[in-house]
Amino acid sequence: MPVILVKYRVGRPVPIVGAAFEPMLPRVLLVNPPIHDFTAYDFWLRPYGLLTVGGALREAAEVHLFDFLDRLHPAVAQNPRLRRDRWGRGEYPSQPAPKPRVFAGVPRRYRRFGLDRACFGEFLHSRGPFDFALVQTVMTYWYPGVAEVIADLRAACPQTKIVLGGLYATLCPRHAESLGADRLVQGPPDESLWRWLGVEADPAAPPFWEGYPRLEAGVLKLTDGCPFRCTYCCVPGVYGGFSARAAARPLAELDALCRRAARNVAFYDDALLYRPDDALLPFLAEVGRRRADVAFHTPNALHARFLTPELAGRMVQAGFRTFYLGFESASDAWQRSTGGKVSPDDLAQAVERLRTAGAGPDSITVYLLLGHPRAEAQQLEASMRFAHGLGVRLMLAEFSPIPGTPDGEACGGLVDMNEPLWHNKTVFAMTVLGRDEVSRLKHLCRRLNEALPA
Repeated sequence: MPVILVKYRVGRPVPIVGAAFEPMLPRVLLVNPPIHDFTAYDFWLRPYGLLTVGGALREAAEVHLFDFLDRLHPAVAQNPRLRRDRWGRGEYPSQPAPKPRVFAGVPRRYRRFGLDRACFGEFLHSRGPFDFALVQTVMTYWYPGVAEVIADLRAACPQTKIVLGGLYATLCPRHAESLGADRLVQGPPDESLWRWLGVEADPAAPPFWEGYPRLEAGVLKLTDGCPFRCTYCCVPGVYGGFSARAAARPLAELDALCRRAARNVAFYDDALLYRPDDALLPFLAEVGRRRADVAFHTPNALHARFLTPELAGRMVQAGFRTFYLGFESASDAWQRSTGGKVSPDDLAQAVERLRTAGAGPDSITVYLLLGHPRAEAQQLEASMRFAHGLGVRLMLAEFSPIPGTPDGEACGGLVDMNEPLWHNKTVFAMTVLGRDEVSRLKHLCRRLNEALPA
């Protein structure tokens, strides 16, 4: 008689016939959930942390990806109504969604952004079951999409162990636990996660970009953390102090993106220009030698203070096509009270250096913070007019109160910080300033941008 052996997967023994034991790789599903919100736009939004975990598991597991926010998925790629731009950004498919009761008084339409729920069900039916499902979380107030994913996984794959990681799981662990996952990962994944999955991972491997059938834009990082302690930002608390990655790692990530035909690459660094000799300059030198046909972008904001003439020139020469500068406010008092990141002189000097280096007139954008709880000290309109006077585009970034940050904790008197829905940037800006003032400032921003020379 043949020897009957058993290959084990989590919770599911599988009988086989053979003469030797060959362990099966665990089947791991990566999920980037849909977004439930008033607005959402693909501003080079990629589940980098999730894909990094997938890359680490590439040789130790059978890895699959379902990204609800994949605009190039066959189910939505041919939709002519979804606008996109030349840099790989664009609109998500969306449908009306029930508005949470806490938003009953908010005069805005609530929507669900991403692939249809039925599309995920078909994927689970055709590809499942899975041993583990790793679910990415981002904004704390996007948890309804995470809850939806967990419910569908429980219904279709009841034996699958579900893991939540990312910002929501890190910043709101008690609330995240209430959604019913089997494990939370707070902060960056470490050896404890690999042990729990029962695998030997390779954290230095490139992200799991091959999970996408098509790819036109990707992201990478040269560094981790941030040296600043801005009172409205959670990066130092979540990722720790600043550190540069070994040069080989981001270059390998860039190679992986180029092999997938990505032509736009956004940097997710929070302090890309800090200590440039450790990370950015060596990267730029190698990119120059390789002559990579890629457009680089900086959506996470550059620190204007550190933009030297040399860096500006090297970045333009290497193929950087959009430059986003963090500014928030021209008020010296407001800047000092929130961390002292940048001054008006720093911003003016950075803009001039980029122009001298050859940056296009429409390639420089300045972020300003809308809806900060100390809005009076911030002097937002005056700050907008100052930045406009430099001849650059403006972008209003709505403030979200983040648990664990000084500014977020100070918002407890305005909203219920224990309910993550109240962290919503659209709602909070209207709570602080009122609907009419938010509309006026956004209209002013549009008029100032339209007044710029073509």
